[in-house]
Amino acid sequence: MTISELTLTSSDHEPARRFEVFTGSGRRREWLPEEKVRIVAESYEAGATVSAVARRYALSPQQLFAWRRAARQPLAEAPAAPESLFVPAVIAASRPEPAARRRRKQKAARDAGVIELEIDGITMRVGRGADAKTVTAVIRALKATS
Repeated sequence: MTISELTLTSSDHEPARRFEVFTGSGRRREWLPEEKVRIVAESYEAGATVSAVARRYALSPQQLFAWRRAARQPLAEAPAAPESLFVPAVIAASRPEPAARRRRKQKAARDAGVIELEIDGITMRVGRGADAKTVTAVIRALKATS
């Protein structure tokens, strides 16, 4: 077989100018979050089409649509960052009771094991046996209003 037999033919009289050969396993590319944001923003520009932007960056349009969908996902549905799982705890020394009354002792016994949260001036007390899902929903609601 000669090289002339391998030449691409077309209806044009001009020969092919570029010929790409892909070799190897074609490993998966990893995009930095900043690059994804820039590409997604470019796909939303006036006059831009997803196919054209995807072609420019050698992406499939489906991949770019998936990035756009992920960018539209509300932050509430996004996975929580590890640092948002904990809040700082303040340990205050208890005041000495001058003359402990019976009522105070009963209240102290009742309040034992209670967690008190303060979010933007709103105090919430969580007692023993409180449902974790309910407490989580109340904390999220309080944070949303702040």
